[in-house]
Amino acid sequence: MIDKLNMEDHSLVEALFRLQTTAYRLEAKRIGFDEIPPLADTLDTLKHSSDTFYGYTTEAGELAGAIAVEEEYPGELTLTRMMVHPDFFRQGIATRLIQYIFTRYPDFKTYIVSTGSMNEPAMRLYQGFGFVPFRKEYVAPGVELTTMRRKNDTIETH
Repeated sequence: MIDKLNMEDHSLVEALFRLQTTAYRLEAKRIGFDEIPPLADTLDTLKHSSDTFYGYTTEAGELAGAIAVEEEYPGELTLTRMMVHPDFFRQGIATRLIQYIFTRYPDFKTYIVSTGSMNEPAMRLYQGFGFVPFRKEYVAPGVELTTMRRKNDTIETH
């Protein structure tokens, strides 16, 4: 089940923090860069983030995945964080979270996401949803970040 996460619920924020730390440590290892911004979060910075978080909870009540979004520019929704616990890899959780965001936020002209260029599973996931790379930048020697966008063709423009 996917629900908006109540960032006032301390135990839920703790679960999200554990999930985020686990997921982003794996990504850091995959791309060879351990200064991924979510790894600098504390419980307090996570709780007070300007992002809106949605979580995928198993039938047993375990937070298995989460996605966060923020409207950084008018008409443009950024998927700021995507995380799935490794125990739940390859079960379609990331796919369901992204589909949920598109359904919940259908009125945006553009969706943006960034990931390490060497994070092949994430690159494939986003490209499968029609995200197209439009910017690459080196964030550290040998570490390239790819920013991708997806235009929403369902919005009518007059």
